[in-house]
Amino acid sequence: MPKVKKERTNNKQFAKKLEKRTRKFAVRIIHLSSQLPNTPEGYVIRNQITKSGTSIGANYREANRARSNADFKNKIKICGSEASETQYWLEVIVEAELLSWEHIRLDYDECSELLAVFTSITIKL
Repeated sequence: MPKVKKERTNNKQFAKKLEKRTRKFAVRIIHLSSQLPNTPEGYVIRNQITKSGTSIGANYREANRARSNADFKNKIKICGSEASETQYWLEVIVEAELLSWEHIRLDYDECSELLAVFTSITIKL
């Protein structure tokens, strides 16, 4: 198989896996947000983290269907921004003692990895 065709195949496989990974992360964030207290503060944080945590995968899917390289790059940057925001809300949840670090650690670690992936993609563009 020629090198260019092999790279495209590898990129498509990577994209498909990352789409699935970001979708699973969105579901995890939805489940986590449902465990926040039913208080005015809990509602605000629930709304914010659900929007940012689910937006990562939605924007990545859109990036993979971009109409231009500039559109792709813009959507990837949005993915990174949303991952960073989600990480922020996870930190707030722990610092406000709404959920324990042990409770959110796996989601935080996954969010950190996703942020690193999107940062790396942005740098390579």
